[in-house]
Amino acid sequence: MRDIRRGIGVKAVFALKRGWYRLRYPGLSLGRDVEIRGRVRLRRGVRVHIGDRTRINKLVRFAGPGEVHIGADCLLNATWIGVWTSVTVGDRCLLSDCEVRDNDFHNLRPEVRHDPPSPRAKAPIVIADNVWVGAHALVLKGVRIGQDSVVGAATVVRTDVPPRVVVIGNPQQIVKKFND
Repeated sequence: MRDIRRGIGVKAVFALKRGWYRLRYPGLSLGRDVEIRGRVRLRRGVRVHIGDRTRINKLVRFAGPGEVHIGADCLLNATWIGVWTSVTVGDRCLLSDCEVRDNDFHNLRPEVRHDPPSPRAKAPIVIADNVWVGAHALVLKGVRIGQDSVVGAATVVRTDVPPRVVVIGNPQQIVKKFND
């Protein structure tokens, strides 16, 4: 009986936190049974949809004028997502203390460096289902990470990652393939 009451109490706390974040951030859409164990911060008008049963640990930050879609049953742990276009994260993904940026934040050429990012300075990111992005990894603009892949700790992802592989390093390199 005690465990049942405890479970109901924990669910009530998560429901209260979801309600508070929905009020605080109008651009935030939370799916059913999202567990916010840490904190969420939205900046600069970003629009964020977080899927059912996703868990958020520590501080998870979203910034930029773009749109983020996080799938169901994901875990975001101290993740930072900077978005000017779009970032899509599939179902059952693990994002651990990493950065995902769909833009360079500044133009490269010195004469326009302080202007808003040009179209060449930004491109959408897609992270397919069941991807694990390790701690301190950096996922850069225009990248697609294939289903069931792993991005190792401190890896800089600059080009597409095929499905069912492990990549590490800077520049990234495939070090393992999952055989069917």
